[in-house]
Amino acid sequence: MSIAIIDYGSGNLRSVEKAFQHLGFQAEITKDKTTIRGAKGVVLPGVGAFDSALTELRESGLEAAIDEAIALGKPFLGICLGLQHLFESSEEGTQKGLGILQGEVKKFNFAGTPWDNLSIPHMGWNRLLIKHKAPIFAGIPEGSLVYFAHSYHAVPNDKMTIATTTDYGVEFVSAVCRNNLFGIQFHPEKSGEVGLKILRNFGKLCLR
Repeated sequence: MSIAIIDYGSGNLRSVEKAFQHLGFQAEITKDKTTIRGAKGVVLPGVGAFDSALTELRESGLEAAIDEAIALGKPFLGICLGLQHLFESSEEGTQKGLGILQGEVKKFNFAGTPWDNLSIPHMGWNRLLIKHKAPIFAGIPEGSLVYFAHSYHAVPNDKMTIATTTDYGVEFVSAVCRNNLFGIQFHPEKSGEVGLKILRNFGKLCLR
């Protein structure tokens, strides 16, 4: 089985699975640790609340499976909340994040700024500003539009992990990359051909 999509009750699991299958990759939604261990790549998608999703991951024993997959060098992709979980903490909740990447997740706050009329959550199409060319962005032009739906954004300690940023009042981190680990704040399954290209690039990494 090529790609394991970790099941912890997230709302967009099926759409991510269908996107990979549409592209010709074998993908399966699972919470079985043996299946995840045998996969060639792992995806942590997510919509919902930071704390409740982490509780489900930990009570299911899936945190250890995530740590193992990344340590073994398997391509790993966190999507939206799945990206935020990679960090140490979030202003949304009180639980510790997975701590795979150092840094925190902060809420957009435009009060007292010229952008205080911007809505939160940030929803809709916005552009990727490429900081360094991670493998999942191969063939993706600067300024490509992708679809966002979020109120919080990651602030990595290590700026070298920043793959893309996006401008929404502030320039926030919209994707990270470190070796086999990738995280994207936007929803590729809702981002048209650009999103499918990103998922295709990830799928190809899993088949190497």
